[in-house]
Amino acid sequence: MRVTFATEPAHPGHDNEDFIGATADAVVLLDGATAPAGITSSCSHTVRWYSHTLGSTLLAELTQSTAPLAELLAQGIKHVTSLHDFTCDLSRGDSPSSTVVMLRRMADRLDWLVLSDSVLILDTGTAEPMVICDDRLDHIATPTRVRLRALPVSAPEHAQALREHVKELGEYRNRDGGFWVASTDPLAADQALTGTVPADKVRAAALLSDGASRLVDCFHLATWHDVLDILNQDSPAELIRRVRDAEHSDPEGERWPRGKPFDDATLAYCH
Repeated sequence: MRVTFATEPAHPGHDNEDFIGATADAVVLLDGATAPAGITSSCSHTVRWYSHTLGSTLLAELTQSTAPLAELLAQGIKHVTSLHDFTCDLSRGDSPSSTVVMLRRMADRLDWLVLSDSVLILDTGTAEPMVICDDRLDHIATPTRVRLRALPVSAPEHAQALREHVKELGEYRNRDGGFWVASTDPLAADQALTGTVPADKVRAAALLSDGASRLVDCFHLATWHDVLDILNQDSPAELIRRVRDAEHSDPEGERWPRGKPFDDATLAYCH
């Protein structure tokens, strides 16, 4: 399996809270959940620390174990949670979190896992690719997101609306009837979408954080099939460049309302 990838922070010089890592047979992508300005956490660790620590843990597990991906994710979350011992108050449920996408080739099959709103695309040679995204967050977020997206990004009211949006989402995080992310509870791994496909049925695969997938699902400037074509004919960096061009053309979110005018963007292409 040949893997190419690219990652870029929302703003030059800022921390990139996404993680991407690969071996010859596996890829792991995590998109850390950015905390808005003005929201403090009872955890001493940063979002970047969490996504990179869990991501590297999962990649190491994939090289050492053939266990189901959900089991490896549960073990990874449990391990990273243990690193909070004696330093953080985890009772408030506001510790850093992230999405997770895992892809592993084993002999004649591909195993995959998706938790929360990062995207996995599988090119199976059909007219439309197979697109896997856990959309439970979208259903929960819609009511407060409508108000948020109605405000210009630079307006003071936008920052307050964003804080309220994140606070309300926290009431539904990692709970039945809500949405699930990787954080401190290993049971979240049981809620991930998982599957297996024959390796010879997949020509290529792409893993995208929502900062990279917004070219399709936010800006509507491309289809998922277009994304595969860009990656096949050019590179992951080219897809990020197109995302940045769209973001810079609409910095206030007037054409494409969104919570963040710019976002960390990360993707991997497996051929």
